[in-house]
Amino acid sequence: MNDRVKIAFIGLGVMGYPMAGHLQRHGFDVCVYNRTSAKAESWVAEYGGRSEATPGQAAANAQIVLVCVGNDDDVRSVLQGDDGVLAHAQPETLIVDHTTTSAALARDLDALCRQGHMHFLDAPVSGGQAGAEKGQLSIMCGGEAADFDRAIPCFEAYGKQWRLLGPSGSGQLCKMVNQVCIAGILEGLAEGVRFAQQAGLDIAEVQQVLAGGAAQSWQLENRALTMAEGKFDFGFAIDWMRKDLDYALAEARRLGLTLPVAEQVNGFYRELQQEGMNRCDTSVLIHRIQPQKVEPD
Repeated sequence: MNDRVKIAFIGLGVMGYPMAGHLQRHGFDVCVYNRTSAKAESWVAEYGGRSEATPGQAAANAQIVLVCVGNDDDVRSVLQGDDGVLAHAQPETLIVDHTTTSAALARDLDALCRQGHMHFLDAPVSGGQAGAEKGQLSIMCGGEAADFDRAIPCFEAYGKQWRLLGPSGSGQLCKMVNQVCIAGILEGLAEGVRFAQQAGLDIAEVQQVLAGGAAQSWQLENRALTMAEGKFDFGFAIDWMRKDLDYALAEARRLGLTLPVAEQVNGFYRELQQEGMNRCDTSVLIHRIQPQKVEPD
């Protein structure tokens, strides 16, 4: 039992909406805020709970505040300012940011929370919209062990695994690793699927046999067939992947690293954005790989 722990959930996008719903259904006392109030009203109608007109009002009586918005600027807009969480939350409140942001922001927010006698975890998630809806997210955390332990009952509502990786910012750094890996896997999968198509292979059969070997991956199992069918109106949008890769590449430069594959794939996504595909799923990389006319010998 959680004894009706009071939760504020800030941000009801494709991820936050079902995550907040899982919390309410698991017995937490949830109050939500969303920039578009109609979305908050729909959530209350579906799940119960309450909504407030500002982030600060939602957080005023909460013991734990969970944030899931778009980027660094969005996080600052809901946490800082006269109507923000930090101006209204009580001392000892735990703030958990599920947004994928820069590691620098996580460290800044941790310092601000300490100044206000509050606690902070950066806790980006992986698993996409489907993972959020099914309550099967992976959660990567940075912060103090006591704060991580305090957040675990929330994570149990919408996660399948969670891990504390180090001090503040470590969760965001791990999410960067995740996105760098996915970028390379998706480009390899796009090239492989197009190769198989051009060679006249049955993609469903290829996917099934590869899934039992060394090429197995979540992307292979969930995106090979949709890539082949030209379906991209779902999933994780290019706009968000570009944002995430920009954070990762900036951090890599700070660390003195070059990430050539991630740089290249980020450039490919930039080209696809310019073609108007910015809201397509990241698997739309295959669109770039078109057969060339072969001249006879």
